[in-house]
Amino acid sequence: MSDCPARTALEVIANKWSVVTLYALADGPKRHSELVALSGGISRKVLTQTLRRLQSNGLIDRHRYAEAPPRVEYSLTPLGRTLQGPIAMLTEWAQVHGAALVDFQESTGTT
Repeated sequence: MSDCPARTALEVIANKWSVVTLYALADGPKRHSELVALSGGISRKVLTQTLRRLQSNGLIDRHRYAEAPPRVEYSLTPLGRTLQGPIAMLTEWAQVHGAALVDFQESTGTT
């Protein structure tokens, strides 16, 4: 099981901020500050770590423009775009069943 492709993929995207970041990039390139604003609670440090992890796994590109002041944008790679469908399906599932999850957690005291 240690070389299972599904395990490897889940290790890359299982972090909640990875999925949020990939979702935020679905409609086009974003700057670091835009991603912070869209994420709803990520710190700049954690976002930087998340972006580096996603970049090192080939899911996003980092483009630095030779301008003053420097501008950096992040975008999905072709491989990263292949996750748009699964993330959309997971988002839809969460919208339909999210309340049931919260209700269960509250009823069992696991929140």
